Amino acid sequence: MQETEVTPIDGSEMSKPVIHVSPSPHLIQTASSTRRMMVDVLIALAPVVGTSLYVFGAYALHQLVVCVAGCLAAELLFVKMRGRDATLSDCSAIVTGIILAMSLPGTAPWYVGMIAGFVAIGIGKIIFGGLGMNLFNPAMVGRAFVMISFAGALAASGYEDVQSTVDAISQATPMNAYKMNGVVASLNDLFWGTTNGSLGETSALACLIGGLYLIIRRTASWEIPAGLLLAVLAIGGLNDLLTPGDGWTVLHHIMGGAILFGAFFIATDPVTSPLTPKGKFIFGLGTGAFIMLLRLFSGYPEGVMFAVLFMNALTPLINRWSIPTPFGGN
Repeated sequence: MQETEVTPIDGSEMSKPVIHVSPSPHLIQTASSTRRMMVDVLIALAPVVGTSLYVFGAYALHQLVVCVAGCLAAELLFVKMRGRDATLSDCSAIVTGIILAMSLPGTAPWYVGMIAGFVAIGIGKIIFGGLGMNLFNPAMVGRAFVMISFAGALAASGYEDVQSTVDAISQATPMNAYKMNGVVASLNDLFWGTTNGSLGETSALACLIGGLYLIIRRTASWEIPAGLLLAVLAIGGLNDLLTPGDGWTVLHHIMGGAILFGAFFIATDPVTSPLTPKGKFIFGLGTGAFIMLLRLFSGYPEGVMFAVLFMNALTPLINRWSIPTPFGGN
């Protein structure tokens, strides 16, 4: 909070105007708050979390508990180290923990989720100054760290005690099975989520339900998922025309992997995405295009995490590109 004093010419006293200065996200609705936004995200995540618990059972519950506990502990520790009051009540650490858990396979060892949680909060958020000041999506920072450090532990292996529910294609995720062996997963399995993979990337239906809730509540901007999916449709459709007998279509790209989860729950983070509608659409287009470039022309079967982090780095530049022209300006 900053105070300024103005003295009139006649020497009379005037009240001091108070200017409140706060970091983004800046909310248009006066009734809105960070906590309300986070509660909306938690509600939207419920279908995804519920599906993962149904499909993967104790594996999903274990990963959720570890990641959320790691994020909460890291938030409490690092905020106290900075000499500030705990900020657990805004629910942002819980949201980060759940999104992080949904980006990991259920069979990942406990220490992977715990380390990812500490890195997500410590390096992804607190080191920048806390909520609203971070440049990169915290959950993706944590995910990237453990993927580089514990690549073997993150391989989504088979779930032996739930094979009746999970149709693990060659004991691999649909993306890996297609990339490595040319095995094409069923669109029906991808839509309902009865496939192997990270916890949040399996059910397209659950991601759509939660994502539409966020857009209806205006907690997430529709321009970002619209731009992302448009880029995927355009590039994926072009690839279908060039490789008609491939079997892996643009619908497989959309429903397979983490595109829908990333489009609605990761890329729409209001802190690390652009401020203007035009900038958000550009951000979504860039994210979708980068995902498809990685999927089609690299040895990596996925791409959402790298694409989001890359576009996060470009967000300040996109904000400068998309500054709206003032009324009456040129």
